[in-house]
Amino acid sequence: MNSVTSLNDTELTTHDLRELTNQMVDRMLKLIESCSDAEVTQEPEDPEANDPTAATEAELNMPWTLGHVIVHTTASAEEAAALAAELGRGVEHHGRSRSEVPWRTVTAIQQCRERLEESRRMRLASLDMWPDQPYLDNTYTPREGVPPINCVRRFLNGLKHDESHLGQIERLTSKGK
Repeated sequence: MNSVTSLNDTELTTHDLRELTNQMVDRMLKLIESCSDAEVTQEPEDPEANDPTAATEAELNMPWTLGHVIVHTTASAEEAAALAAELGRGVEHHGRSRSEVPWRTVTAIQQCRERLEESRRMRLASLDMWPDQPYLDNTYTPREGVPPINCVRRFLNGLKHDESHLGQIERLTSKGK
């Protein structure tokens, strides 16, 4: 799989986004294939841990476990997919659409695998919501200085976010040790 970052979103189709989604989830599953339950909840040493969106102040500088990374990446990609489907259907951007499994409830490697497969199913299903001719000119600007985002770019941003966590997932597994 090529880096998602290098892809030209103006040339991507829903078929391409399906393939990229399957490749990404397969890649994540491969990274965790030999993990044990203990690796899911093992808290790594990470002196640079900083989560400005942490739920509590105590979690602000808490290193992320493998389970935490898996639920975070899947929630982000699912949000991107849901918003992309709306943009593709011509719906004006209205804000976030995020739901994240409570990471502390993910304590077994099978839960990580199931979460990844569930996320794959949800992301692929969102592409079924796109019209045959998506509204590619329906865009929004997430913040000043960022180019406008359409449905393809929004979906792709979820995959880019996944990709940005691959090294972290590898470091948290026996493969990365």
